[in-house]
Amino acid sequence: MQTPASVSFPSSSSLASSGAVRSILGFVYFTFICYLSIGLPLAVLPAFVHLRMGLHAALAGLVVSIQYIATFLSRPWAGRISDRAGAKISVLRGMAACTLSGLLLLAAVALHFKPWLTFSALILSRLALGVGESLGSTGATLWGITSAGPQHTAKVISFNGVATYGGLALGAPLGVVLDQRWGLASLGLLTTLLGAVSFLLALRKSPVPVTPGEHLPFRHVLGRVAPHGMALALGGVGYSVLATFVTLYYLSRHWSPHGAALCLTAFGLAFIAARLLLIQTINRFGGFLVCIACLVVESGGVLLLWSAASPWMASAGAALTGFGFSLVFPALGVEAVKRVPMHNRGTALGIFTGFSDVSFFLVGPIAGAVIGSWGYSSAFLFALSSVLTALGIVIVLRQTQKD
Repeated sequence: MQTPASVSFPSSSSLASSGAVRSILGFVYFTFICYLSIGLPLAVLPAFVHLRMGLHAALAGLVVSIQYIATFLSRPWAGRISDRAGAKISVLRGMAACTLSGLLLLAAVALHFKPWLTFSALILSRLALGVGESLGSTGATLWGITSAGPQHTAKVISFNGVATYGGLALGAPLGVVLDQRWGLASLGLLTTLLGAVSFLLALRKSPVPVTPGEHLPFRHVLGRVAPHGMALALGGVGYSVLATFVTLYYLSRHWSPHGAALCLTAFGLAFIAARLLLIQTINRFGGFLVCIACLVVESGGVLLLWSAASPWMASAGAALTGFGFSLVFPALGVEAVKRVPMHNRGTALGIFTGFSDVSFFLVGPIAGAVIGSWGYSSAFLFALSSVLTALGIVIVLRQTQKD
């Protein structure tokens, strides 16, 4: 009898490597659209709510953070839809939700004469975008894995991550430029067009068959995937602290804030380079071994950030952190998927990814409290302890698998 770890995905495993890459890119495109839509208003909405609408800064923060709450809560639902109705249905609903988010953003601008209506429309827009992210990215990942074959699982998850960070990196500055030239309505219009066009593109793509079988209860899938998800969440604290507090960290050291942007650029370039150059190591050495090596590198990067005596040392630490963190998600994701039967892998992916949402959402207030007591550098010691804890979890998981 086959175990979940030995079950193969019904797919075209005979695809040539270059053909598989083209096929994978055709699916992770939908993830890119989700995160491009998220990135577009990311740097614009807080200032719009606080400065233009005159609302409290806490409400400005709520407009941004509520999207992450919606994403986290809808991840398991998106996984179940992908497993039972099909990955294509999940992507179609995700693109429809992104389109709705853009329309609600347009409505928020049109209702400017009633601030409470504008604010309500913004909240609804962010909620729709959070649900769209869950449905779109989970469905796109599963669609790519099932179509390209099990031997390309790590590559699909890796490219999906590049699409995620690439969409955010492109969307944020593009949103600022569009807002400065044509106002917030231009962001709503572009988001609507991107979602609608992508919906039509997804509609034309061939679906993959839904794998028959009895679906495990949610709590059983959660129990199998939770250790991997906890390691992912803790391993992501280094990035979360860096992204949230690097500018304030630089200012506390009396360094130029422009260097903080360079620091994030160093992280991003190293992250993408590692994903593109080293993704095959997961198939060669196994997800756990690669993850252990990556967390060791990330630990060194976070330690260098904590002890940095100059902006260049901080940038080098950020690059090491990005290089190390890059393969943590796909390496653990490959191992997490193996823990469940193939007809439950969409739910497993949704739950696994949800742990990173929790990490991004909680790190800000927790690290903020640490900073309030011990200063900005202490945030990186907090991150280091988290990454080392993740390393311990992965070592235990690998040993358990061997036993």
